[in-house]
Amino acid sequence: MTPIGGSPLNLLSLGAELAGFGLAIAFSPLHIALLLLLLLGPDPLRRGGLFVAAWLLTSALELALMLSLGHGLVLPMEKGSQHRTGLDLLAAGALLALGLREILNAGEEGESPAWSRRLAGFGALPLLPLLGLSSFVQVVSPDDLFLYAKASGNLLAAGLDRSREWLVGGFFTLSTALLLLVPLLAMAVLGRERVIPGLEGGKSWLLRNADPLVGLVSLALAVYLGWQGIEGLRLG
Repeated sequence: MTPIGGSPLNLLSLGAELAGFGLAIAFSPLHIALLLLLLLGPDPLRRGGLFVAAWLLTSALELALMLSLGHGLVLPMEKGSQHRTGLDLLAAGALLALGLREILNAGEEGESPAWSRRLAGFGALPLLPLLGLSSFVQVVSPDDLFLYAKASGNLLAAGLDRSREWLVGGFFTLSTALLLLVPLLAMAVLGRERVIPGLEGGKSWLLRNADPLVGLVSLALAVYLGWQGIEGLRLG
């Protein structure tokens, strides 16, 4: 892949692709449900704000680590290279397996996933252990790891100077938190009383539909990354 340099059009294209990966990472039903639980509890803006800040910090550190490793190893990340093609195909296979599992194992309509029954216990934890648990789950999620690796690979392949690389990386990091920022900002702007009915309804809907939604998002990503991997094999 030819380095894109600083062309605004190409930067926009790269940013849109990374935003897609970021939104896929952002769709974490467990973290969204935990945030909604915090916003419905005591001291919602402080606790919810710290929860989102911890997510953003973890996301930024994860991307920074992968970019640093990529620069340090000087990996050839052009399109069609063995590194990118292998990563695309491996990620596609993992996401395909995850998507099929979530769809096939989804409960009956209206039934909440198994993890939701422990949600109240998670939400009752003191804030510091809760933030640590949230960051741990975020870091060890296999599908998210593939997406962070894909995003860092695309950034490395773009051939940006370091300042633009971190600027685009910051945009990607922000996109990974978009689905958490929306309810938090809604409460900050509109006030708690006005958003509580929406938060309650959103939490109930999310718990009923989390598994099939995660499955569909994973399958869509598997198709995209599989196509990228096949294209890479052709170019290689």
